[in-house]
Amino acid sequence: MKIDANGWLSGVRRIVSPNCDARPPGTPVELLVIHNISLPPGQFGGEEIVRLFTNTLNTADHPYYEQIRGLKVSAHFLVRRDGDIVQFVACGKRAWHAGASLWQGRPRCNDFSIGIELEGSDEVPFDERQYGSLVRLSRRLKRTYPIRSIVGHADIAPERKTDPGPYFDWGRYLNNL
Repeated sequence: MKIDANGWLSGVRRIVSPNCDARPPGTPVELLVIHNISLPPGQFGGEEIVRLFTNTLNTADHPYYEQIRGLKVSAHFLVRRDGDIVQFVACGKRAWHAGASLWQGRPRCNDFSIGIELEGSDEVPFDERQYGSLVRLSRRLKRTYPIRSIVGHADIAPERKTDPGPYFDWGRYLNNL
């Protein structure tokens, strides 16, 4: 795995999301934010996450989708249940993953973070292959950017978010970095 000058990771599927923009000038990437996502909630393996991140989700396909109609979100990376990594936004750009957020007194975490979505939910354990891919990806990102902290979405938006959830094994992940 290598990251080019624009922030694209080699050897992974690339699907460009329009839900991103420029980082503020001179703002280094210092934070990794770990999330979980499944669409519909609790279901894995489809292309609905891709459709959400590319603004092509058909809200008629599932009753839940009406709740997220018009949502413009993305992440830099998605780690599928089988460990496959998909990149949606170059690391040099700001992906729209954190929303209203605060870390160590700094608001707008999207400005200085990379978002990694794990295909999963708060109700089920993550797959072994996901941990392996997440560790490899995180190591590469830490070698490329001045990452100072790794947090969950719940850590930067505790009033709104719970992910990556109670089944994410922080000790296992951090010990393998």
